[in-house]
Amino acid sequence: MLENERQDPFEDRLGTALRDAGDGFEADRAALVTAGRARGRRALLRRRAAVVGGVAGVALAGVGGVLVLPADHPAGPDRSGTASAPSAGDATTAAASFTGDDLLHELKGLLPPGTYGEESARGSDHQLGPTAQLVYDDGAGAAAIGMGFARVEPGSAQVRELMACPDHNITPYDDCSSDRLPDGSLLKLYQGYEYPDLRVDTKRWTADLVTAEGQHVSVSEWNSPAEKGAPVSREEPPLSTERLRELVTAGVWREVVDAVPKSRKPPRSAAPRTERPEVSGKSVGDTLAALLPRKLDVVSRGGQESEYAYVVVDDGRGRSLVQINVQHGMADVAGQLYADGETLPDGTRVATRQGPGEKAGSGVVMWTVDTLRPGPAGFRVVISAFNTGDQNKDATRDAPALTMEQLRKIALSGEWDRLR
Repeated sequence: MLENERQDPFEDRLGTALRDAGDGFEADRAALVTAGRARGRRALLRRRAAVVGGVAGVALAGVGGVLVLPADHPAGPDRSGTASAPSAGDATTAAASFTGDDLLHELKGLLPPGTYGEESARGSDHQLGPTAQLVYDDGAGAAAIGMGFARVEPGSAQVRELMACPDHNITPYDDCSSDRLPDGSLLKLYQGYEYPDLRVDTKRWTADLVTAEGQHVSVSEWNSPAEKGAPVSREEPPLSTERLRELVTAGVWREVVDAVPKSRKPPRSAAPRTERPEVSGKSVGDTLAALLPRKLDVVSRGGQESEYAYVVVDDGRGRSLVQINVQHGMADVAGQLYADGETLPDGTRVATRQGPGEKAGSGVVMWTVDTLRPGPAGFRVVISAFNTGDQNKDATRDAPALTMEQLRKIALSGEWDRLR
C-alpha cells in the first residue's frame, strides 16, 4: 500500500474516470480506409529480415508462403494514407513482428513534419509489451508523445471504464467524447491535465481506440517535453483532436497488437490482495444513500464499475461531497492503515483522520473514517466527507455536512456485511 493512501485512500481511484459507456455513438468517416498500406508495411518488415540473392526488385516469399512484392515494384503496395485492419486474406501474415525501431518509424511517418528527440520504444516481442515514445517539435515547442498497445476483452467492464469520459466532479478536464466507429470500434478523445489538482499547467491529451476484436491502441501527448518534471513548452499539445483521431486509427497499430504473442499473460501483481470478486459500485452507492441522515438531500451521485461511489448532499448550508470505497483483501495492509487507530471488541479496526483535502480546491477539508472488519478477507469500508461539493474547487462551507460520528456510524453499519 502506498504511503499517500493513508491521507486519501481514494487517490488512485479518483485519478481514473467514473466509467459508464453510453450509446449514441456517431460515425467516423476517417476510419474507412484502404488495406494497401498494411500489406506494404508487412512487405517492408520482411525485406528487413531477408536477403534473396542481393538482387533488388525480386519478389520475396513471405511468412506462410505468401508472395510479397517489394514496395518499389510497379505492382507493389501503396504506403500512403492511413491503413485499416488487415482483411481476411491477410490473416496468414498478421503475426509479423515489429521492432522498437519499426514502431518509431511508423509513428514519425504519421506525424506532421517536425524534428524528433529522446526516442525510445519496445517491440511487439518485448515481455512488457510494445510502446513508443519521442519528443516532437513542429516549430512551436517540444512536446512528448507516447503510444501503448494491448489486448482487452471486448465488451468487458475494463473496456466500459476505459472508454467512458470522466465525471467533472472528480476529474477536471476541458473536453471528452466517446464514439463508435463504423467498423464497431470505440474511440475516446480526451483533453485534460497531467495533474488532477492543476498544480502545474501541464496538459495531457489522449486518444484511445478499442476495436471489436479487442485491440487497444492509446496515444498521449503533452504540452511539455516530458510527462512530468519538465516546464511547459507550448500552450497546447501539438496534435489537434482530428490529428489524434487519424493517428490512433491508423491500421498499422492493429497489426502491432496482433503481433504480440497471444500466449503471453499480463503481468500479475507480486502480492494479489484477494481472489474475491470486486464489490459492485452500484451496490456501494445504493447502500451509502440508504445510510445517510434523513435531513440531507442528495443532489447528485455517481460511482465506478466497482468498489467506489459518491454522493453530493446538501443540508441547507451548501453542498458537501461524500465518497466511499469498499474493498476485499486489505488485511495485509492493516498494520500500515490502522497503526494509530483503535480495535473494537469484535476485532474491527478503526482509524480516523481530519485534515486538508489533497486536490486543487482552496480551503477544502477532508474528514475520513476508515474501517477494517476482522477475518482473512480483510473487508474494508472507508468513507470521507468534504466541505465542498467538488474537491477540485474551493470550499463552499466551513465543515462537511456529516460529522465524524455520523461518518463512523455509516462505516460501521452492518449493512455493509451484505456486500462481503
